Amino acid sequence: MPKDLTVVLQDQPGELARLGEVIGSAGVNIQGMCAFTGEGRGIVHVLVDDAKASAAHRALEDAGLGVADEREALVIDIEDRPGTLGELARTLAEANVNIELAYTTFGGIKLAIATDDLDSARAALG
Repeated sequence: MPKDLTVVLQDQPGELARLGEVIGSAGVNIQGMCAFTGEGRGIVHVLVDDAKASAAHRALEDAGLGVADEREALVIDIEDRPGTLGELARTLAEANVNIELAYTTFGGIKLAIATDDLDSARAALG
């Protein structure tokens, strides 16, 4: 089962790049990701293959990027149509399951980012 690693970063330019470089240098592919900022910190959830989770965890710790949490994640195939999230969440709610974290995976999915300077981001990505 895939693992979700929670990493706490400083809310400053280059931190997400550093995280990606560290995990990539360890030979670990990020299968999904969620990132947000608040109170001067960045909270990043990265989804990695279970077999590579210890390598990712170790590489992040060695780089001074602490892993605040590591847990198994359930990755579910869902249809790309209106209402799918509601149906899935309702099914889990009716089973008395509380969803603590949800994000999409990579593989044909577009990455949406929010930034303090969209014009510079657009220019940088060309």
